[in-house]
Amino acid sequence: MLVAAAVCPCPPLLVPEVAVGAAPELDAARAACADAVGLLAAARPDRLYVVGPAPEGGVFPAGSAGTFAGFGVDLAVRLGESPTEDGPATGGAPADVRPLPSALAVGAWLLGRAGRAAAPIEGLGVDEGAEPDVCSGIGRELAASAPRVALLVMGDGSACRTVKAPGYLDERAAGFDAQTARALGTADVAALLALDPDLAHELKAAGRAPWQVLAGAAEGAGLEGRLLFEDAPYGVGYFVAAWS
Repeated sequence: MLVAAAVCPCPPLLVPEVAVGAAPELDAARAACADAVGLLAAARPDRLYVVGPAPEGGVFPAGSAGTFAGFGVDLAVRLGESPTEDGPATGGAPADVRPLPSALAVGAWLLGRAGRAAAPIEGLGVDEGAEPDVCSGIGRELAASAPRVALLVMGDGSACRTVKAPGYLDERAAGFDAQTARALGTADVAALLALDPDLAHELKAAGRAPWQVLAGAAEGAGLEGRLLFEDAPYGVGYFVAAWS
């Protein structure tokens, strides 16, 4: 059963080493993310999943490593710790584990800042084109995987809020982001599942599929939501929310 969730944006710029001189511009978002992620440990989950958009999707086991070298920074992260045949987790990733996609690498970085989690951690990449019913089905499976499940859900809103945004200006973007912010801030499962995947794709909203995974996981859980941060720096909608 889902007992807690943190929703965070996933731009690599959230990592100060990547942002360099622009790092202060996202200080408020980082602080909100730290608060949301801190609530996950307080929920004492038996299992923690980091869910985010990924082109190929799939499972990323504990110990999966990621890097921000593609953004010009020699910084590596690791998703929890990986078990070994000889005993407890060692922190080394198996050689055949795929590298973490960008969104999950940012999630691993957030968890690393929050300190070591007691619960087993696993990453899940979600195809950005996955239909809402597929996403919600994935979420229900995650919620049923342990008595107490927590999710760290990574994803951005529209990337079309201004003329300088990655997707240029689209007049529909502000309304889409406002709808999303209301749904995340009130833990409105039905409203999240109602987000239009075609519109989300046109607005380059990479968080739509992960948010609908969250919605599926939260069905029947009776969680309450709080919106901790909402802004659109660089013309991209960023949201931080905590569900408990």
